[in-house]
Amino acid sequence: MPTPLTAPTSFGQRLRHWRQHRRLSQQELSHQADISTRHMSFLETDRSVPSREMVLRLAERLEVPLRERNQLLTSAGYAAMYRERPLDHPDMAEARAAVELILRCHEPYPALAMDRHWNMVAANRMVPVFLAGVAPALLQPPVNVLRLSLHPQGLAPQIANLGQWKHHLFERLRQQIHSTGDAALQTLLEELQSYGASHGPDRVHLQGETRGVVMPFQLDTAHGQLNFISTVTIFGSPIDITLQELALETFLPADAATAAVLQQFYGQIDRHTP
Repeated sequence: MPTPLTAPTSFGQRLRHWRQHRRLSQQELSHQADISTRHMSFLETDRSVPSREMVLRLAERLEVPLRERNQLLTSAGYAAMYRERPLDHPDMAEARAAVELILRCHEPYPALAMDRHWNMVAANRMVPVFLAGVAPALLQPPVNVLRLSLHPQGLAPQIANLGQWKHHLFERLRQQIHSTGDAALQTLLEELQSYGASHGPDRVHLQGETRGVVMPFQLDTAHGQLNFISTVTIFGSPIDITLQELALETFLPADAATAAVLQQFYGQIDRHTP
């Protein structure tokens, strides 16, 4: 995997990085962008200054995320095009309300929203129910969902299919690193991989980690083993970085017994909510 970019870098260096990251030759990208290979070479060596339209065309062909498209634009001498505002910004009130409505409507099942680096930015009332045994340090903001799941003092000791779940999360994280080239995500992956030796084998038989239609999440609790399936929803926006990078993870009961326990938890929460 190519080394993620470190600022400052020129437009040509950034363009070459993304082309190599996508494993394209200059000829292949030139064909896709409808320019000559010679012109592509001049762009990558900063002997030619691209137009704003050309920067955006190349970024589109290379499937560069919005955050990095801004970097391509500014390195070529143009203003950033895509806005980035935190979800709690006043201008994001409508988007924040939509996210909270989705999470709330998912009750009595757990659901949460996380940013590009897997930090939790919102959660419904069911999520804290399952965090009672987690070390307080892991619950200090920003709460990282991956660290929360796989740390020895997090949920890991309660996850019956830990190996399977870990494999699933690592694959998702590797795909994200490939897409974004984000050095912080690579560092997070290395940290998570260092936890491996502290856990024993799964307590359930894995019937092929990649053959199932859905990914199970099996959690040991005082009420027995709860069985979930998880789904991830990605929000996209052509003009806003925050929304493009936001992901909603929802957990659905995989059997009637789990559904009944969740409904019981929800009833207790509802009775204590003003």
